[in-house]
Amino acid sequence: MNPLTLLVLIVFLLIFIGIILGVIIPLPLWFAAWLSGVWISPFSMVGMRLRRIPPQVILTAMIQAKKAGLDIGSNDLEAHFLAGGDVFRVIYALVAADKANIPLNLQRATAIDLAGRNVLEAVRMSVNPRVIETPRIAAIARDGIQLIAFARVTVRTNIERLVGGAGEETILARVGEGIVSAIGNADSYKDVLENPDMISKNVLSKGLDSGTAFEILSIDIADIDVGKNIGAELQMDQANADKEIAQAKAEERRSMAVAQDQEMRAQVTNMKSKLVEAEAEIPMAIAEALASGSLPIIEYYKIKNIMADTDMRHSIAGDSASSSK
Repeated sequence: MNPLTLLVLIVFLLIFIGIILGVIIPLPLWFAAWLSGVWISPFSMVGMRLRRIPPQVILTAMIQAKKAGLDIGSNDLEAHFLAGGDVFRVIYALVAADKANIPLNLQRATAIDLAGRNVLEAVRMSVNPRVIETPRIAAIARDGIQLIAFARVTVRTNIERLVGGAGEETILARVGEGIVSAIGNADSYKDVLENPDMISKNVLSKGLDSGTAFEILSIDIADIDVGKNIGAELQMDQANADKEIAQAKAEERRSMAVAQDQEMRAQVTNMKSKLVEAEAEIPMAIAEALASGSLPIIEYYKIKNIMADTDMRHSIAGDSASSSK
């Protein structure tokens, strides 16, 4: 083989090797990393390719961390990438926390990111607290007057409790419960209107941020409106209910009286019918007594005289009553 052909083959081989290395190993980025003080061997980058990890992501993240004064190894970033985490968001959060003097290490940052929390947003909220607004909360003072309050809650992220801590919904629910309790303990709605800060002090003293991922800095009552007189409405409803109950009991007593009257009338009618039946049997009894001789004829005439005398007295009494009228 002549020297010219050998030279051409060597040139083509070098070009081929350069293309392969350029595809597998991003030489410009590797060189930039080396100039930034980040050293990673080419074989490690080949291993990243084999593990389906983009070397550009790991190298770029390491360069950013190095420039910010953080020493982070490639193995930790590769593990976080393979676990489905956002490498760049973790690096941004670590850099921001370091600049703001917030204690945050790589292990906690990756745990927060893998838990589904936005670790970068959490760091930003630690530096710049966030204001969340409660819905309009209705509560009733002891005098029965309804008050409708609206509050603004200033919170910042508690990095240590971010994993496993409750979210904003819990904060809002607890604040709402505290506002209802504070208004309910007030003797008069006027006291609440005169000193709305009593609600804030009462709610803040209960430690509502316990077990949550946030720290409550302040609770400000933005607005309080006077609602209905719930106490008066309840009294009216109770009075109407008592009235209906009394009417029902009166109707029950009337029905019982009507039933008793009807029963007595039925008894009187029954007694009259029995009396008529008995009177109809009297002549037959007298006839039997006369026939058997147990009733003397003289006694019979005495009875007739008595009955005639009684009828006469009734007729005289009837005429006297008619004349008097």
